[in-house]
Amino acid sequence: MSKAFEQVCESLKHHPKTWLVTGCAGFIGSNLLEALLGMDQTVVGLDNFATGFQHNLDEVKAQVTPEQWARFRFIEGDIRHLDTCREALRGVDYVLHQAALGSVPRSINDPITSNDVNIGGFLNMMVAARDEQVKAFVFAASSSTYGDHPDLPKVEHKIGNPLSPYAITKLVDELYAKVFASTYGFKSIGLRYFNVFGKRQTPNGAYAAVIPKWTSAMIHQQTITVNGDGETSRDFCFVENVIQANILAATHMPETGFEVYNVAYHAQTTLNTLFKYIKETLAENGVHYSLAPQYADFRAGDVRHSFANIDKARTQLGYEPAYSIVQGLAKAMPWYIQFLK
Repeated sequence: MSKAFEQVCESLKHHPKTWLVTGCAGFIGSNLLEALLGMDQTVVGLDNFATGFQHNLDEVKAQVTPEQWARFRFIEGDIRHLDTCREALRGVDYVLHQAALGSVPRSINDPITSNDVNIGGFLNMMVAARDEQVKAFVFAASSSTYGDHPDLPKVEHKIGNPLSPYAITKLVDELYAKVFASTYGFKSIGLRYFNVFGKRQTPNGAYAAVIPKWTSAMIHQQTITVNGDGETSRDFCFVENVIQANILAATHMPETGFEVYNVAYHAQTTLNTLFKYIKETLAENGVHYSLAPQYADFRAGDVRHSFANIDKARTQLGYEPAYSIVQGLAKAMPWYIQFLK
C-alpha cells in the first residue's frame, strides 16, 4: 500500500464523505462499496442489475458491520434515465462511476446498447454531477482506448484507432470529459483499467473475463479454451489496486480539469503463463488440475498485447499497486473456490 493511500484513508476515516458508486452490484463496484463502507463512509449505490447481482450486495453486507451497512443507500435504476442520475447524486461529494456494459465481444454483437449505456448513460451522469457541483468525478475508462497503437508499454498520451464499438464508447467518454472541463470547468479523472480481476467477478455467460472463466472450469475439471496461440499478453490488475486508484483519484482532482491515468500492475503475462499461474494457485489450495488447454481462433476485436506504463499515476496520484497477478490470485483463490464450486 502506498504512503499516499494510507494518508488518504486515514483522513477519510476522520472526515467521512458521501460517495456515489454506480454499478455498485457489479464486480468492481461492489468491491469499491465494501472498501468505502469499511472506512465508515456514506455510500449511495446505483445499479439496474443488467450485469450486477443482488448476491454481490448481500456479500458486502456480510463483510461489513451493521453500523457500516446502515450508511449505504441503494437505488435500483438505470443511468440512461437522467432523473435517476439526479436522484442518486443529490448531496454526494465524490462520484465513482463504474456502471457500463463491458466486453469487446458484447459490443460487437450489440453496438447499439453498448453505445446507449456507455455514452448516453455517461453523459447523463456528467450533466447531473456538473449540476450537483460534486467535488470529484472519477470514471472507469479502459485500456481498449489504445486500440491499434503499437507502442509498449502504453502511455496515456499515445492512442491509436479503436478496434471495437466498446473501445469507441470509452474513447468518447474521455472526449466528453475533456469538453466538460474546458466548457463548464467541470473536473474529472478517467482511469484506464487493464484487465481487472478479483472476487465477485462472474465466470458465467458469453462475456465472462478470462480469469474467473478459466478458474471455474479448472475447479470443475473442465477443458479450458485459449483464444489464439496463448502468447497474447495482458497487464492483469488485482481489484484492490483498482480500489486504491479510485480513492486516490477522487481526492486528487486535477488543476488542469481532466486527466486520464493507466491503472495496472505494470507487468506482461501471456495467456499460457496465466494458465500455469491459475493451475499452481489452485494446487496450493488443494484443487489439482491435469487437463491440457484447447487452442481456438483469435477473438475478433482483441489487441495482441497490452502492457501499461503507470508512471503518471505513481507521480501525480501516489498510486503504488500492492498486488502482482500472483499475489492477487493467491488472495482471491479462496473466494473463487468457495463461490465458483
